[in-house]
Amino acid sequence: MLCYKGIETYMESIYLDHAASTPIRSEVKEAMSQAQSEDIGNPSSQHFWGRRANLKLEESRQKIATALGADRGEIYFVRGGTESNNLAIFGRVQLELQRGITPRVITSEIEHKAVLEASVNSVKQNGEMTLLPVTPTGKLDLQSLQTSLQKHATIISIMAVNNETGICLPIQEIADIAQSYDVTMHTDAVQACGKIPINLREIPVDLLSLSGHKICGPKGTGILFVRKGTTMAPLIFGGGQERGLRPGTPDVVGAIGISTALELSVQEQKSEYTRLTQLRDTLEDGLKTGISDLKVHGHGEARAPHISNVGIPDLDNETLLANLDMEGISVSSGSACTSGINTGSHVLESIYGDLDSTAIIRFSLGLSTSVNDIHDAIKATKSVVLRMQTQSD
Repeated sequence: MLCYKGIETYMESIYLDHAASTPIRSEVKEAMSQAQSEDIGNPSSQHFWGRRANLKLEESRQKIATALGADRGEIYFVRGGTESNNLAIFGRVQLELQRGITPRVITSEIEHKAVLEASVNSVKQNGEMTLLPVTPTGKLDLQSLQTSLQKHATIISIMAVNNETGICLPIQEIADIAQSYDVTMHTDAVQACGKIPINLREIPVDLLSLSGHKICGPKGTGILFVRKGTTMAPLIFGGGQERGLRPGTPDVVGAIGISTALELSVQEQKSEYTRLTQLRDTLEDGLKTGISDLKVHGHGEARAPHISNVGIPDLDNETLLANLDMEGISVSSGSACTSGINTGSHVLESIYGDLDSTAIIRFSLGLSTSVNDIHDAIKATKSVVLRMQTQSD
């Protein structure tokens, strides 16, 4: 076992699937372990142990607010990115329904399934969903957005960084447009936080979602930022915790974990951006020199530094991934949330059309990724592809 920047990794496998989940940092484990043994109280209790736990919870909330450029009262603890996305969309839609207004949700073709399925189901009984197209380069069609906003909308939800291609969406511009139409703007920033700058004092989004296990924090933790003045309805009931928006006994240990992870990732964001960009470019250049028909999806567009999505025509996707796994290269073909579903990527199909005969590999890099990992991944991938192409001739 190796330890790199506080993250334990295994020598026999090169982990390049950080967009799916990241290994937890040693600093995060240490902070959580201490809280697990010392902060035993319920934060809602009035005795010493309850007050102590509540203090730790609020310290964690302040850490997150500081890292994001928000106020402490705008941060809500939830149980992951999917729940955060659902709460943002359903919370706004339910409020509209309670007011007797027919809701309308606007989102894009390339969103994570947590946003797409939440959008569909939130208006299934009553309401409308508008699905915005993307351009041939994978960017949101802003003209379609402007046209769509000509009539009433409840919420627009557009991700900050696409989880499959790494393409950055123009959230600042979209939020400005939404604000000009007085429409609530939500962004899924799960793949953005810690990778590109996020300052909520400058970006006028009303709602923002993030997840702990994408930033070397604990699984099952998440955040929903709700800008002051943005009103929502809760989805679950049973207490006044999280100001009534997300009742239930707070996970103090998880809050400490995600706040520690976010604080560290934001502190290191600038240096990691440079390092990961260099590693990603080395990876793509190395693969292109040995695989002539390889295509880098999103190449030439503004991308987050940690994701490289490549396509290789006339190869079987599952066989390629299985062979890479046997070579000790842990990668994926896209979102982990769609694994086991025998369909192509809705993201890539929206941008590039039918890719049924193309094998897709998403390499995603992280804090533990080294230069040697990249060189080994290049060598193994070219070897596997050449072997498969030779066998198919």
